[in-house]
Amino acid sequence: MDDIQPPGRLVTLTDVAREAGVGESTVSRVLRNHGSYSKRAGERVAEAVARLGYVPNRLAGSLAGQGASARLVGVVIPSLANVVFPDLLRGLTAALDAEGIPCVIGVSDYDPDREEALVAALLSWRPAALLLTGLEHNPGTVALARAGGVRVVEMIDTDGEGIDAVVGFSNRAVGAASARHLVARGYRRIGYLGHDLRVDLRAGKRLAGFEAALEEAGLALWGREIRPGPSSPASGRAGLEALLARVPDLDAVYFSNDDMALGGYFACLSAGLAVPGRIALFGFNGLDFAAAMPQPLSTVRTPRLEIGRRAAACLTGEGPKTIDLGFELIEGATA
Repeated sequence: MDDIQPPGRLVTLTDVAREAGVGESTVSRVLRNHGSYSKRAGERVAEAVARLGYVPNRLAGSLAGQGASARLVGVVIPSLANVVFPDLLRGLTAALDAEGIPCVIGVSDYDPDREEALVAALLSWRPAALLLTGLEHNPGTVALARAGGVRVVEMIDTDGEGIDAVVGFSNRAVGAASARHLVARGYRRIGYLGHDLRVDLRAGKRLAGFEAALEEAGLALWGREIRPGPSSPASGRAGLEALLARVPDLDAVYFSNDDMALGGYFACLSAGLAVPGRIALFGFNGLDFAAAMPQPLSTVRTPRLEIGRRAAACLTGEGPKTIDLGFELIEGATA
């Protein structure tokens, strides 16, 4: 990875000056908020910065005269609470460590505005590459990433158009495969239980694929429960109890992930509901605990470590733009 190559030219202070119609020294004074400049010049520089997606180079000041250069990778993930993302980071950092490349990690908490701020902060240190999670971002984030002059790799989703390189799997295909499995097993009164779909857009894609496959089979969701806040076993347990209170005749439930499915399993144990005899449970992610449950969870295993490794391999700019690593459906014992 010694020859990490940017996909495009870096937007410079000179570009901002030309766009704003002022001198470079004026741009520098505006960006540092130091020295004299007119209000109109400040406005023109701010407008040019926004249009071009320019971010200041922090290294220019902190390493001036030292002859140093940045050879690090910036990474933005949505959460550390879900083991999925630490798994991804393990694969990524192991590959980067082998090449002597450090990484700086930011956590967005599924907040697109926070992601945009993190991207701007990371790019200001002129990293060798930028790795993001998912394909949906604020327009400002996309503009910054495209103007940053670095390799950009988006991870965990292939359903959409990437900024540069993409490594992951199709969430829509995961949802469709999950629905077809339940239908093939004879389940017809199927519900859905998940967390906030406005926040976790990839969960929304899986649900869309799931419902499309049900429609192909002449079916529709029998009921759904969307819980506020992040996913967790506690939320899954409370969610299944609420869903069954409203729709007691469900014979299967598709969960947004294994955390929620584990909570649903606890709810069934507490209520004395036989799994899968009375109700089937199906998760997503194939986490380690899913296989260790008294009845191994029926789920989909995703290649999180491999996504991290392949994302690191993409930093050289070689290979295909989109790498779909697929997924594995685990039949388990709960559906």
